[in-house]
Amino acid sequence: MSVESLIGRSLPRLEVREKLTGRAQYTADLYRPGMLHGALVGSPHAHARIVSYDVRAARAAPGVRCVLTGDDFGDHRMGAFIKDEHAIAKGKVRYVGEPVVAIAAETEEQARAAALLVEVRYEELPAILTPEDALAPGAALVHEDLASYFKVFEAVCGGNVCSRTELAEGDLAQGWRESDLVVESEYRTPAQAHVSLEPCGALAEVDPAGRVTLWSANQSVFRIQASVCESLGLPMSRLRCLTPRVGAGFGNKMEAHIQPIVVQLALATGRPVKLILSREEDFEIVRTRHPFQIRVKTGVRNDGTFVAREVEVVADGGAYADDSPGVLGYSLLMARGPYRIPHTRCRGTLVYTNKLRAGAFRGFGNPQVSFATETQIDEIAARLGIDPVEIRRKNALGTDDRWFCGQRLGSIGLAECIAVAERESGWADRAKLASAPGKRRGLGFACTAHISGLLGTGAIVRLLEDGSVVLNTGAVDIGQGSDTVLTQICADALKIPLDRVSIASPDTDGSPYNWGTTASRVTYTTGRAVFAAAREVERQIKTHAAELLECAESDLELRPGGVVGIKGVPGKELPFVAISARAHWRKGGPIIGTNSWVFDQPTFDPKRAVAIGLPFPQIGVYSFGALCVEVEVDEITGKVDARRAWTVADVGRAINRASVEGQLEGAFAQGLGFALVEEVVWDGPRLANPTLMDYKVPTTLEVPYELHAHIVESPDPDGPFGAKGVGEIGINVVAAAVANAVAAATGVRLRQLPMTPERVLRGVLASQPGG
Repeated sequence: MSVESLIGRSLPRLEVREKLTGRAQYTADLYRPGMLHGALVGSPHAHARIVSYDVRAARAAPGVRCVLTGDDFGDHRMGAFIKDEHAIAKGKVRYVGEPVVAIAAETEEQARAAALLVEVRYEELPAILTPEDALAPGAALVHEDLASYFKVFEAVCGGNVCSRTELAEGDLAQGWRESDLVVESEYRTPAQAHVSLEPCGALAEVDPAGRVTLWSANQSVFRIQASVCESLGLPMSRLRCLTPRVGAGFGNKMEAHIQPIVVQLALATGRPVKLILSREEDFEIVRTRHPFQIRVKTGVRNDGTFVAREVEVVADGGAYADDSPGVLGYSLLMARGPYRIPHTRCRGTLVYTNKLRAGAFRGFGNPQVSFATETQIDEIAARLGIDPVEIRRKNALGTDDRWFCGQRLGSIGLAECIAVAERESGWADRAKLASAPGKRRGLGFACTAHISGLLGTGAIVRLLEDGSVVLNTGAVDIGQGSDTVLTQICADALKIPLDRVSIASPDTDGSPYNWGTTASRVTYTTGRAVFAAAREVERQIKTHAAELLECAESDLELRPGGVVGIKGVPGKELPFVAISARAHWRKGGPIIGTNSWVFDQPTFDPKRAVAIGLPFPQIGVYSFGALCVEVEVDEITGKVDARRAWTVADVGRAINRASVEGQLEGAFAQGLGFALVEEVVWDGPRLANPTLMDYKVPTTLEVPYELHAHIVESPDPDGPFGAKGVGEIGINVVAAAVANAVAAATGVRLRQLPMTPERVLRGVLASQPGG
């Protein structure tokens, strides 16, 4: 294979054959000798004190080897931002379905049968089911001990307020005075389920020395190791975490789910225990996207120049903090959008309720606020008589601008993204769209941005005796193709064929630290570490070669195929195998390149902005994007069909073009569900649609066949080969672009998601004379 240009090539994913042939091993496929199976008993109440347990019948049931309650767990708590959650309900329950009893038995059927025999007495408490309930004077407290919980950031909290964040830049009062037009509206977005192909699960085994090995569906072996040990009071050295293949995550598997319970069952029985959630349990027990209530007020001049913006968000975090403070803070950071708005203030309140926790979900709060802000831009454009694309282009950030709160931009391809989406969609000819009888068509446009840099990571590149390479990063490939991308970076940096690099599976015992596969960070953040570690290997190779070839290191170059030679002197070269043999057996020791780093660019500049309750003090490196969607609306039913879409992203440099296109296409499909059909519905405190019979997701029938993904390359100066992230940017403004297209087709402006046929039809009927 030629290795002249691995970067930018659409190489097949490393694991594609094992997945296509059914040989990929997921947690549910794993087996250990003597393995028991777990089952859970969930709470029937949203908010109640646990008075007593009666587990005698369950313990006596056939095959049962262990029954654990909250009394069998210590008073230890876990949490990404606020340590507020036990491994299992202890003392009281805070949402329907919360695990209260765990059982291990010889078979899954026996464990589930025994779970039906458990009796728990509760003292019901007032249930807090909405943010309004949570913030009402005298409301029952979801967490009475909130003040005593450990917080990893300067959280502004109290009562049922989990966190408050405020970001401000400029002088808002001055902005309103300078504005010729001020538009203000309120918006609502629903809870959305992750619906990963693989439900959550875990398998734990204790060795004779009492050390635990844990396999689980996760997005970070290191986050899981930390969370499990926090919640059980274990030293981290006693827990080894591994990751088999993962059937998608989308944020649902970033933090712990049932892993602490499974580990405790294994410790109690001394035998391996596996627990795989059913699809219904996965809906009810794990986490969702946050429902948002959003108020946006924007001031502009008559020529379309943005002047001021105020955003207020109320987010329902559910029963536990999880990643919610981060989601709230990040959503506010993105609420100005990729535009120049000199006077901006964004405030948010995150509340506890007695519902299933919300947490990380692809986009991390960006889709919610972007639905509000990007649809309001179209409303402003209509009021001013300005083309929606032109008003965005006029205010779009450029290379000399800064992000909201003052962070510098290393690269920005937004103008080109807008131009590509405009050209490819035929935006200028949108008035000529033809509609069938009883149908209306329209085009909608929106712009977005997303981060790539966050927290710490590392990489190890080891040159083996035969000149091939092992790469170890600790980054979990959850199906997005990061193993392939990181291998391409390593192979290209060393100019060796892809099949000469093997990538190790994440393992807390041997992998370098990586915070997680989330926030679109792996290509940029971990890719930088891989590139730097490969460069260290190159340096050591050249040191050996310089001595053997009797030249200066600066005179040497790597050549394709695993060879180092003297520049401009053909034939004066040595293969990597010769260099590695010398290092292993004669001088210097094995060649190993390592790199670890943490993203350290401040989120805000205190000379330009004010930040209160900011959960991520160091976050950045922005990708940019634009999206155009064509929809068709049925005048009789109100049903919206996406007919064509053009999604464009500035990803810095595409390492693997097919993977980038796949991420944009998949993100669009998931965003289409958020826009049109997906909504987690509660019947009082209980989930009303926790199955795929009742919870709708887009299929190949709903996703448009004409879905065009376009790549813009504006290389980041610090990214590996200039690359930035792409995992989430494609989802952020799908709902906004669809809403703008519906408005263009019908004249109806919808401010609540999902845009179901009923909501669209009501809007159309209300807009008609006499409606």
